Amino acid sequence: MKKTLIASSIAAAVLAVPTLAMAQTQTQSNGFSFVDDAKATLGLRNLYFNGDYREGDGADDKAWGQGFMLNFQSGYTQGPVGFGLDVFARSGIRLDYQGSQSMFPEDDDGGAVPEFSQIDFAAKAKVSETELKVGRGLQPSLPVVTRNDGRLLPQTYSGAMLSSNEIDNLTLRLGQFDEASGRNSTSHEGLFITSDVGEANQRVNKFQYAGGDAQLGDNLVASYYFAKLKDYYKQHYLGAVHTLDLGAGQLITDLRYFDSGSTGANSSGEAEYSARGVHNDGEVDNRAMSAMFTYKLSNHGLGLGYQKMSGDSDFAYLNNGGGATAYLITDSQINKFERAGEKTWVGEYSYNFADVVPGLKFAAKYLRGSDFDTRAGERDSEWERNLRLDYTVQQGVLKDLGVSLRHASLRSGAADNNGGRDQDQVRVYLTYNFVLL
Repeated sequence: MKKTLIASSIAAAVLAVPTLAMAQTQTQSNGFSFVDDAKATLGLRNLYFNGDYREGDGADDKAWGQGFMLNFQSGYTQGPVGFGLDVFARSGIRLDYQGSQSMFPEDDDGGAVPEFSQIDFAAKAKVSETELKVGRGLQPSLPVVTRNDGRLLPQTYSGAMLSSNEIDNLTLRLGQFDEASGRNSTSHEGLFITSDVGEANQRVNKFQYAGGDAQLGDNLVASYYFAKLKDYYKQHYLGAVHTLDLGAGQLITDLRYFDSGSTGANSSGEAEYSARGVHNDGEVDNRAMSAMFTYKLSNHGLGLGYQKMSGDSDFAYLNNGGGATAYLITDSQINKFERAGEKTWVGEYSYNFADVVPGLKFAAKYLRGSDFDTRAGERDSEWERNLRLDYTVQQGVLKDLGVSLRHASLRSGAADNNGGRDQDQVRVYLTYNFVLL
């Protein structure tokens, strides 16, 4: 690319303050709160990524970059129906890379571009406690669709999202997405799922969801969602999170259940719409059941969980190949443990050093999956270990600067015959947010 969005984004952010201040008098005189309630932040993220592949084809993945994210959210005009506008501008700069990098878009020679930028707009409307957003730059965080934010810039979607809080203790949601923009992309493209044919999959332009979350008393939240990806799968989700005072601490129980089946072309067996699996001939057929129990006492957190996959295919979720997140208790730094037939135990521990070093937190997680199907017709196993140390500067000129060190190791029996690769991975994040409005 010949132009970068960084300079224009920063300039727009700086110029926005006096411009909006001048407009404020006009909007107030017309009874508008479009400016009064506006918010704008400029997020900086510096990321060093090192993926050391132990087995499988392909070079190691090493990259270092700087990301900029300008997020503007207007208020709403006054009246029976309020209108507003959200803007999400972002840019990434390549500082260094080696091998087969996954942080930046590829250039014409198969290497990494020096920078990439994108700006998205979403119109919004609000009636009472019901809000509609239509456009690009949408970042959902729902059981049936969750954006990925594991690299320099986040993944986004285009389409429409409706949420309503008209009924006390009940949030209803409805939406449709037609495209996604990957975390290392400057374009929007159609949607598909993980399969053995990879990029040969046909992209579709319709993912729909509906559901909601109900607050049942002070300690229980129950959720139900239905989702459908055209010509791929339909999915039901049931979940519940319960908090119980136990002794001097709290026990948090997180229960999740997904039932995914085929639809359209996938149900008809068309190869271009296949799902990853072993004995399913490409047809989506998966049930995922999990339970996670976490006990929090003072600054300590101790968790134990179990997840079971049943059916002939892997877990079904939106995955355009550039990095995706699945709403599973096993979704970790490297792996997801979502293979057909897989049974996974999860153990984790966290500690907040607030009493000793304010702002410092530590977390460790270990997962072991077994009995998943391989292409060789055998059962195999895999494990992953995650270590994470986070620190936020509490005072001084660097106040609110965030540092995150993350290390993960994956060893999988899928490395040779199921498309996976053993690897060690290191990530170092430096983050800072400027509040502009």
